[in-house]
Amino acid sequence: MAWKKYGPYVSNREWGLVREDYSASGDAWEYTNYFSAESTTYRWAEEGICGICDDFQFLVFSVGFWNKKDQIIKERLFGLSNSQGNHGEDVKEYYYYLDSTPTHSYMKMLYKYPQNAFPYEDLINRNAAAGKENPEYELIDTGIFDQNEYFDIFIEYAKNSPDDILIKLTVTNKAKIEAPLILLPTLWFRNTWNWGYDDYKPELSSAKENQIKIDHKGLTLKNLYSNTSAKALFCDNDTNEKKIYHQPNSSKYCKDGVNDFILKQDESAINPENKGTKVAFFIDENFAELETKIFEFRLCKDDLEKPFDDFEKLFSARQNEADEFYNETQKGIISDDEKLVQRQAFAGLLWSKQFYHYNVDKWLKGDPAEVKPPESRKDIRNYDWQNFNSFDIISMPDKWEYPWFATWDLAFHTISFALIDPDFAKQQLKLLTLDWFMHPNGQLPAYEWNFSDVNPPVHAWAAFRVFKIDETLKNKPDIEFLEGIFQKLLINFTWWVNKKDINGNNIFEGGFLGLDNVGVFDRSQELPDGESLEQADGTSWMAMFALNMMRIAMELALYNKVYEEMATKFFEHFLSIAKALDNMGENNLSLWDEQDQFFYDALSLKDGSNFFLRLRTIVGLIPIFAVEVIDDEMLQKLPKFKARMQWVLENKPELASLVSHWEVKGENSKHLLSLLRGHRLKKLLNRMLDEKEFLGEFGVRALSKEYEENPFELSLNGNDFTVKYLPAESNSYMFGGNSNWRGPIWFPVNFLIIESLQRFFFYYSPDFKVEYPTGSGQFFDLDEIATSLGDRLKNIFLKGEDGKRVFNRQYPRFQEDPDFRDYILFYEYFHGDTGRGVGASHQTGWTAVVAKLLQPRLSKSKMDKAETQSPKT
Repeated sequence: MAWKKYGPYVSNREWGLVREDYSASGDAWEYTNYFSAESTTYRWAEEGICGICDDFQFLVFSVGFWNKKDQIIKERLFGLSNSQGNHGEDVKEYYYYLDSTPTHSYMKMLYKYPQNAFPYEDLINRNAAAGKENPEYELIDTGIFDQNEYFDIFIEYAKNSPDDILIKLTVTNKAKIEAPLILLPTLWFRNTWNWGYDDYKPELSSAKENQIKIDHKGLTLKNLYSNTSAKALFCDNDTNEKKIYHQPNSSKYCKDGVNDFILKQDESAINPENKGTKVAFFIDENFAELETKIFEFRLCKDDLEKPFDDFEKLFSARQNEADEFYNETQKGIISDDEKLVQRQAFAGLLWSKQFYHYNVDKWLKGDPAEVKPPESRKDIRNYDWQNFNSFDIISMPDKWEYPWFATWDLAFHTISFALIDPDFAKQQLKLLTLDWFMHPNGQLPAYEWNFSDVNPPVHAWAAFRVFKIDETLKNKPDIEFLEGIFQKLLINFTWWVNKKDINGNNIFEGGFLGLDNVGVFDRSQELPDGESLEQADGTSWMAMFALNMMRIAMELALYNKVYEEMATKFFEHFLSIAKALDNMGENNLSLWDEQDQFFYDALSLKDGSNFFLRLRTIVGLIPIFAVEVIDDEMLQKLPKFKARMQWVLENKPELASLVSHWEVKGENSKHLLSLLRGHRLKKLLNRMLDEKEFLGEFGVRALSKEYEENPFELSLNGNDFTVKYLPAESNSYMFGGNSNWRGPIWFPVNFLIIESLQRFFFYYSPDFKVEYPTGSGQFFDLDEIATSLGDRLKNIFLKGEDGKRVFNRQYPRFQEDPDFRDYILFYEYFHGDTGRGVGASHQTGWTAVVAKLLQPRLSKSKMDKAETQSPKT
């Protein structure tokens, strides 16, 4: 779509990434660091603050700042590397995504820039000394904001047309003293000319005062105008080899030329001929106390005599259109605060799109014009993924902490995306199944640190959810999308069966499955003495996958009867997995423990014996996710499926007995497929809804709180293992130490819990009630409990009766200051007891499912209709 040609596709961090790492050791964090990044040209993509670019990232616009005190121009957001942070990598800046339309016709964000020297060394040293047992030392802790000596810098974009972009910077001095600020609106080309494939070199040049000419054979944009008188500083997007490698420079005017000209008064660093591949407008301003100034720019195709005459009119039009779009999207939401939170959640999603460029084959072999990479790199990571070749716009979990896609994260992104841009949501799901993403063996790539890691198989779930949301919004089913992705997911399902069910018994080991340190062991590694881990979550995820595929096949069979047989195949596969959970191995060990009424992982030893790891984690709740409800109306439309299903149930009673009440019809003649019979469901919910175990004030915890006072302990082969309830940051280095599944609240699994309870309710109706919370003496139906759990999650962000937001509770300043309190950060996970935000602070990806929770649900009658709607003929 032409209107999406330009967008916020610029990463917040490109240094410290696998794709930019050409070292022999594979230590990506050390190959390029924050301070060397100013002088190093990137191979694959660019970074900046509040930047935009085209969808091929030929041209990038971003803004730099200097307060005349910092040791370096602020061209990129500062943060700690994985080894520097006491809890892994962490951005140490304050910036907020405030608004965006799906086409990026209007966008707005806020960056808070201190007026005093940025405390780089203080942040590095204090976090290094803090240790794993202490919280992170943040920018606010340094005191740099104590006297309000900072600038609020609002950056807004508005498109007059796909190739006419208006840019506004609104800068406010928040201090009661005068303060200087140099603004550097910067334009540059991604370096495509140094690698030995194409020596074409585009050019930026000065046409006349306050105008930059753009000459690139692949772009229609030709001009950048400034409404403020400004000198243009030119250099090239080439590495300063003398500074970085102690070698002679191949370019006279290097990437850090603007920085050296301003900070070192080095006039030889910029091109006196006013041309190059990087340019910055130099705007030197003084701000009186509390003064606000506005700066306007225009990036466009045409030569304009008066580029700013219609600026405000056009800008206002796009702002109004954005308001109209969200007024329509949010028309069922009454609360202004809920609207604010949801709109910022959508903004975070939309701003977190990124140009992701990575060709593994070229990365491994090196480029013709560069030094050949060391052979040792082939043994470090991703050697088996030489088919992988991305040149795409992809939704990122967090463009600073995780500026690379993660497959299972992305599935959750698409649920919220579908509410505002279902076409983009569908495109993202399809993208990861393309031949140049999916491995030839059928595995979906996990993330660039290790494409071969195994994430939970939620792609089919997301595809069907997005399909249904899209159908509801457009009143037309996109069968082509559903059929296409189903065919690719067949290959992925086969990979799971062949790779992760190593003994052919429908018990799936899975690996770490996205849950990092949740277990006793590092689940991504083989156990040291030949043991194997039979994972309740791996098996449950596959049961969910099978039901999702069955449901998709049933939907497709309404349009093409060929798919009835596929639906039957997945129905039978689900039954086999359900059987395996109850009859594992020669001893017929069930992963359900009758003693504790809970699902546990089992450890199989070399001598053939096995035993439960009686550690109550979110792993034991994942069987809840494998649930599907089918009504008689659907079955009547699929006679072959119905007949085969009846044959299986009649002739294989050992399988039929494992399916929850298939023959007992629920409300409105519905049938239930689930790993949990009513008894087991109630027992599992009894644990989950116990405030002494999983149920927290703000959601379901990832580990039972019981282990706070009574840690789990295991001795095995001379090694001692301990798991303790940790409601916030991790105290170990497992998986880099920057995520923790031993106590906090995570949105993705909470969202699946809520959806699963709603689906159970479709079958059981209001008559099936559960004590909630456990021990309270109060009983509610499953829909009421699902709604309440959703409210707990929403209350992390919404103002409480005291006007404060829970996610910010660590810092009173953020709770009370009107310049902070209504700017929402969507953290990676949340404290299991207090709800404060923990981990990556801009993980609007999967935490943005709060936008879906805030969206009013369909009435029950409409939901029933949506589930069984027939194709229109």
